[in-house]
Amino acid sequence: TRPLHSGDLAVGGVPLAELADRFGTPSYVVDEGEVRARARAWRAALPGADVAYAGKAFLSRAMIRWIEEEGLSLDVCSAGELELAALTGFPAERIVLHGNAKSPADLKAALRLGVGRIVIDSVGEIASLAALMPPGARQKVLVRVVPGVAAGAHAAVRTGVEGQKFGLPVATGEAEDAAERILGQPRLELVGLHCHLGSQIAGLGPYVTAVRRLVPLLAALRDRHGVTLPELDLGGGFAIAYRDGDPVLDPETYATRVTSELALQCERFGLPVPRLTVEPGRWIAGPAGVALYRVIAVKSTGGRTFVAVDGGMSDNPRPALYGVRYTVRLVGRQSRAADRATTVVGRHCEAGDILAEDVRLPADVRPGDVLAVPAAGAYHLSMSSSYNLVGRPPVIAVTEGRARLLVRRETLEDLRSRDIGD
Repeated sequence: TRPLHSGDLAVGGVPLAELADRFGTPSYVVDEGEVRARARAWRAALPGADVAYAGKAFLSRAMIRWIEEEGLSLDVCSAGELELAALTGFPAERIVLHGNAKSPADLKAALRLGVGRIVIDSVGEIASLAALMPPGARQKVLVRVVPGVAAGAHAAVRTGVEGQKFGLPVATGEAEDAAERILGQPRLELVGLHCHLGSQIAGLGPYVTAVRRLVPLLAALRDRHGVTLPELDLGGGFAIAYRDGDPVLDPETYATRVTSELALQCERFGLPVPRLTVEPGRWIAGPAGVALYRVIAVKSTGGRTFVAVDGGMSDNPRPALYGVRYTVRLVGRQSRAADRATTVVGRHCEAGDILAEDVRLPADVRPGDVLAVPAAGAYHLSMSSSYNLVGRPPVIAVTEGRARLLVRRETLEDLRSRDIGD
């Protein structure tokens, strides 16, 4: 974003208040240039690695095209995400399919389209996938392992430890057992290990620890089963800043520390260094997005000031799910009023529908004003709902002073058309 003399803010060279007037609110604004620049940052930091954009953060046909043009791979979690990628023409061999409960439809779509990698998440999935393989075919797979590393900003997103639904633990021998079972399936080709530690991880320590626990497993598979796996996928979870002062993970620092540790551990065990894969999603999409709202009401009660906007937990459920709080900016006009502590709340019938708590906003904020919430490019539209039958917002791309609609607003007619009963 850049400030304008009018008191407005611009993204991609387009004033945010102008976008609110043109496309309505709530709306998501995505800066194409920033998405591309952030994708390039990972490619530059890890030129010898595979960088797979985690589509669960935000996926649209335009986003898929940008990712492909920047040379990234794509990580998907369902047949829906996979079919959208195929519709857009993304190369299937550069797609990785994840999921702890892949349905037969998910697996059949992956095999039909020829995805490059499928991540095995449970022992039962091994036989299920092998049974779906056509005669003479062979699918490359990774096995998702749990290295026993606690990392992530909230308990609900800490996926590198035992006792949660993802992966197979290293410490109990389950990961090695799964690898052995895969090696016994002639229609499956085990090419590597996969792990994902969590989300909003700002420090490098968890990733270094994961390397130190996974390389010995690679060595054990070589020694006991005679196979040297060529790939190691360390997942994503890289932190971004939602508010000023939040810690951020830097790709270059990550690359230097993790690749050096990987080389050191592989030398220790006499292994060739596997090809590394990382899966940034939020880090690429999150800071490139801004959510726009219009103020509906201002209320002072119980010693607090509440500013209610025309969106909320239906377009951003993260505050309600994880207790996350955002920063908020008034855009479109200058204010000479003093700032005061304000809680920005949504329109939905939940007391927990809070977007930003005790943020500083001008005391003269009034109905009709436009508020902007930065770092809104990831896990907003992808996790949105039609709660209270409020349609989901549109997505607008901005670049070099131009704006275009990527995803249209969900209308009342869209919502009515799904209801066929009487």
